Formats: sequence, C-alpha cells, structure tokens
Amino acid sequence: MKKKEIKKEEQKEEQKEVTSENNSEVIEEMKIEDIPDNGEQRSVQEEIDNKNQEKLNAALNKISELEDKLIRASADMVNYRRRKEEEINKMLKFCHEDMIKEILPIIDNFERAISGNEDNLSETEKSYRAGVKMIYTHLVSVLEKFDVKPIDGCNKPFDPVYHNAIMLEKKEGVKSGMVIEVLQKGYMLKDKVIRAAMVKVSE
Repeated sequence: MKKKEIKKEEQKEEQKEVTSENNSEVIEEMKIEDIPDNGEQRSVQEEIDNKNQEKLNAALNKISELEDKLIRASADMVNYRRRKEEEINKMLKFCHEDMIKEILPIIDNFERAISGNEDNLSETEKSYRAGVKMIYTHLVSVLEKFDVKPIDGCNKPFDPVYHNAIMLEKKEGVKSGMVIEVLQKGYMLKDKVIRAAMVKVSE
C-alpha cells in the first residue's frame, strides 16, 4: 500500500512540473508577442512626436498672437495719449478764445470813438478822447500779451482765409482782387483766425 501511495504522489509531482513548464512557455510566448518590433516602436514614437510638435506649434502660435495683441494695445495707448496731449495743448492754447471774441466788439467801439478829426473838438472833448485812447491802448496791449494780433489786410491780395469780402468796387490803377479798404479789423489768436476782416475788394 505504501509503495502505491508513494508512486501516486510521484506521478502527481511529475504532472505539476509538466503543467508548470507548459504555463511558463505560454507566458513567455505571450510576452514575446506583446513586445512590438522596431518598426512599430518607431511608428508609435513618431506619432507621439507629431502630437507633441502640434501642441508646441499651437502654443507658439498662441504666444505670437498674444504678443501681436500686446503690441497693438501698446500702440493704441501711445496714440491715445498723444491725441489727449494734443487736445489738452490745443485747449490750453485757445482757452481764452471765447472771452477774446467778446472783447473784440468793445475794441471796435473804442476805435470808432477815437477816430476822426480833433480840430473841431473842445478842450473837454479832447481830454475825454485822450482818456478813451489810453483805455484803448491798454486794452490792446493786454490782448497782445495773449498773442492776439490784428490781420493786416489793406493793399493785400484778397485771401478768403483772412478776409470776408462784403463789397466790390472798381478802383483805377488797382488790379482786381486786391483789398482796398478794411471795414472791420480781423484778428488772430496765435496762429488761428478768430475773426476774419470785413473788407472792400477791387473788381
């Protein structure tokens, strides 16, 4: 009995060893089959590289796009600041324009008051006119401090920028298109015409 049992156990051990060896071979075969050859490895690596390159290109394009936006935004800001500075400088340059325009008719009235011959005036009237002249001269000097100057028009070619022709007249010896009389003075504030001169022009 003991010999039979021993023999059975030996047979079982032999079967286990055979089974174990067969399993090992199967596993080895599976591992070998799972490993791709060099061509497949290169293909997979190229696919990975291509995807990485696409991501890199997309990132570089995005960076370039953002840089362009930043440059445009910076340029817009510079242009905006320059426009604002120009507007402020222009506003400061001509900030007194409206007030000066209101003063010009007063200057006109002073000039009418002091024009004419003084020969027939009494001493009181002459003194009065002298006082008016002093006020007029002082007012003109104040305007000159703000770069307000009259437009020189008489005996000049008519220029629609500086002159407003309200009369035409033929004058012997004067060619056509010349200013022959200034009926109301024009004025400039710095380099800007704030009131064109009313003039008579030769035909």
